[in-house]
Amino acid sequence: MANGSGTGPARRASDRGRYGRLNQQRVLTTALALVDREGLSALSMRRLGTELGVEAMALYRYAASKDSLLDGLVEALYLELEQRLAADGDEDSDWRAGLHRIARETYAVCLTHPQAVPLIATRLLAVPLARRPAAVLRDHERVLTLLRSAGFDEPAVAEVFRAFTAWLLGYVSVELRPTVDNPDESDPAFRLGLHRLSAKELPTLRETAAALAEQGGPEGLAAGLDALLDSFTRGSASAASG
Repeated sequence: MANGSGTGPARRASDRGRYGRLNQQRVLTTALALVDREGLSALSMRRLGTELGVEAMALYRYAASKDSLLDGLVEALYLELEQRLAADGDEDSDWRAGLHRIARETYAVCLTHPQAVPLIATRLLAVPLARRPAAVLRDHERVLTLLRSAGFDEPAVAEVFRAFTAWLLGYVSVELRPTVDNPDESDPAFRLGLHRLSAKELPTLRETAAALAEQGGPEGLAAGLDALLDSFTRGSASAASG
């Protein structure tokens, strides 16, 4: 109600946008689509509000800060991973098959949303374990449960979990690193910008650049994961026989 001076209560930013009333899922879906199209640098509350047809202030009911919005995007990636795992429908025949399935579907999510992948590293570096998004924690639980079912003791479970996570996220990061210097060039050397690399100081890098530019794909991911897991199972067998 207006007071005698003619001023009324502060206007509440409406959360009814061009697609109807907002909810958290719509906000995060739109934010992820924006990042997919234009990269993380394009994401701001103001720009997201424009995409949704609402004032930026209306978004703070669904993400209390920019960091909360970024954490929400990480959760959206892991929710998509859960959906892929559920749609796969395969029953894991053993713990190794389960880890391969998680790795394969995580890789697929990351290749679908390459612009958002850096958030998996930066936000998990910034957010303590207990404060991570629920879908991220469920992913941790899923992997740890598989490792425990393999018979590893608690220290070994933690060790293999760290190694699995490092291999998976490291592999994805290498796969997604840009290597093409000039996409309009048809000549492979100029396309990769090899003329910018000193033949005297970087001869091996120049020779290997074309191979490095090729993605290893899911086959490379699986081969590396097998080698990693073999190293742990061989170590466990040796310890048991000793």
